[in-house]
Amino acid sequence: MSRPQQRGSAASASLTPSIEAGPSTLLLSLDALKMTDEPISAPPDICPVCKSSRYLNPNMRFLVNPECYHKMCESCVDRIFSHGPAPCPIAGCHRTLRKQRFRKQTFEDIQVEKEVDVRKRVAQTFNRRPEEFESLLAYNNYLEEVETITFDLLNGIDAQKTEAKLAAYAAQNAASISHNTTLEQREHATAEARQAAEKEQARLRREAARREEDEERRELESGRKEVLDRLARGDGDADNIAREGQKVLLKRSSARRQRDLTQPSNPSSTDVFRGTSANGAADTSFFIKGLKPTAVPEPEKPYDPFGGLSLRREYFTLQDFYEHPWLDAARTDLTITSGGYDVQEYCTRTLTEAFSGLGVFIEDEVAGREKAASGSVATVAAAAAGGGDENESGDVL
Repeated sequence: MSRPQQRGSAASASLTPSIEAGPSTLLLSLDALKMTDEPISAPPDICPVCKSSRYLNPNMRFLVNPECYHKMCESCVDRIFSHGPAPCPIAGCHRTLRKQRFRKQTFEDIQVEKEVDVRKRVAQTFNRRPEEFESLLAYNNYLEEVETITFDLLNGIDAQKTEAKLAAYAAQNAASISHNTTLEQREHATAEARQAAEKEQARLRREAARREEDEERRELESGRKEVLDRLARGDGDADNIAREGQKVLLKRSSARRQRDLTQPSNPSSTDVFRGTSANGAADTSFFIKGLKPTAVPEPEKPYDPFGGLSLRREYFTLQDFYEHPWLDAARTDLTITSGGYDVQEYCTRTLTEAFSGLGVFIEDEVAGREKAASGSVATVAAAAAGGGDENESGDVL
């Protein structure tokens, strides 16, 4: 009977907090008991609406709605929202949700999911480009204002006022937002096309290298086979046959490399889209400082292959026919026209040489040259008067 009593006393002693150890030990034991009494949050693989677990249903999918970001299983979404919009079934949330807006959660943390969606929505509206601002400071101030709006939306600070500001800016700057969105899409398409072209060129280079390696291996095998056949037939000395085979292989490889060098490379087919962004009207409720004034782009001029160089003759007009005995004889003389001589070209050259000196005023050129020379002399004199030193080459320092 003594042994069971001892065991019971030992068990009771182990379950009872030790008071003799001191008040600090008692407080720690009570805190541990309080921590165990706290409710444990539901694991992330349990639906908060129907309490279904992924342990019993491995194919269960969870969906979220950007309106409130409350997670629920796909069966609850079909059951509650199939007949139209309905309030969120989560306690305390009174948002009206629609089934078509439910989607699969991308990130494990729902706060990250919400931040990504908010930043994406704000970036679609505030898509100003750095070249639209007068200075880097103005662009940085604009980015700071956009970050402030994003922070307010994420943390629910003046949410209605911030949403109204966002909607007002989108309405008053619709043209600028659309234009910048188009530019961004063009740049994205250009980058994708350039990347695709680079991948295609790399693939073509790999195929060309593989073909060259296969061709070189076949030529080497055929050369060796030819040398062995000649040695088997006994056509000549073995050393001479081997040297001739090596010469043939070298000639073939040199011809192949020369052919590869002469083949033109395929240029990249990507185009670079560049343009300037148009600015919308100023927003009284949300004003962006530092924007450049809006300039209406000029219509594109027709393509000029001469780059603006005018070929119109200023001092004379060339006629189609000039009457002169020598010119008449030259037009009908076969000894002159058989070599390709053209009388019209002679008339053009003669008139050009006759009027080439007009419009050239030597006095003005000399005066301009003397004025430039006098300016440089005055600069040297001023530097010398200021105490400037001269280096070895004679320049004033």
